[in-house]
Amino acid sequence: MYLEHFRFKELPFTLTPNLSFFCHLKGHEEALKTLLFSLRSGEGFIKIVGEVGAGKTLLCRKLLDSLDVDYVTAYIPNPDLNPIELRRAFARELGIDPALLHDQHELLTHINNQLLHLHASGKRVVLLLDEAQALPLESIEALRLLTNLETETTKLLQVVLFGQPELDERLNHLSLRQLKQRISFSFYLPTLSRDELDTYLFHRLSTAGYTYGTLFTKKARDILFKSSTGIPRLVNILCHKALLVAYGRGDAIITHKTIRIAIKDTEATMSHASKATLISVITGIALLIGLILAFYIYEGII
Repeated sequence: MYLEHFRFKELPFTLTPNLSFFCHLKGHEEALKTLLFSLRSGEGFIKIVGEVGAGKTLLCRKLLDSLDVDYVTAYIPNPDLNPIELRRAFARELGIDPALLHDQHELLTHINNQLLHLHASGKRVVLLLDEAQALPLESIEALRLLTNLETETTKLLQVVLFGQPELDERLNHLSLRQLKQRISFSFYLPTLSRDELDTYLFHRLSTAGYTYGTLFTKKARDILFKSSTGIPRLVNILCHKALLVAYGRGDAIITHKTIRIAIKDTEATMSHASKATLISVITGIALLIGLILAFYIYEGII
């Protein structure tokens, strides 16, 4: 690959959520602070929503890494589970073997007893669900019922939902109004701004061992931002492909021409960029029509 060519210690733009590449950008920092504050406050439900590829899974991993020994965490990365499967998955995370239990009532009893035991030991239990937009409606309701487990003063379980914007649509369902009322903190994870893109690139490159100046030209970064619309996953894909192209050509830097080749090879980015362009065109047309109408009204023509 291009490791030796660019003198990297490791690949800088992989899609695997690697904590060493976590970049302390404003949006991600605010999201992490919101999560930590909410959990310390003992709130029941917390929701983090962001676009596909905005960095929700990496944020989730960062949260898991940031919690101290006072917390017991249960992590479910793929919650496309019916209520029975969801309870069993949660039980396994708590160290309970569902196969040894006869029915759901017995399973819930063991879960409750384990939560009470952990609470008595001074532990806080946090259930984190990634890709929460995949939760069936009945499973979301089952999740709400799990959070009903409490002492006279304290919730025995806190839940953090990480999901795409479709999660908000799902939670607007009439049958989930009780759960929606229990969401104490919500945060929308933003995409990268133009300045943050530079910070993001330099951070990942330096973490990978590149300390030899600017690898991406300014024009390349400008095009990269426009094409990726600031979505970290798309940035990673395009940068990885651009590095491959540069390596194949024997280039030492990434120019705008190299980025354009990477964009052309990336269908997801092209469709995303086309969508952004279409929105811009529609907005421009609407603004032009508005100006024309204003002129006619001012001249008394209409």
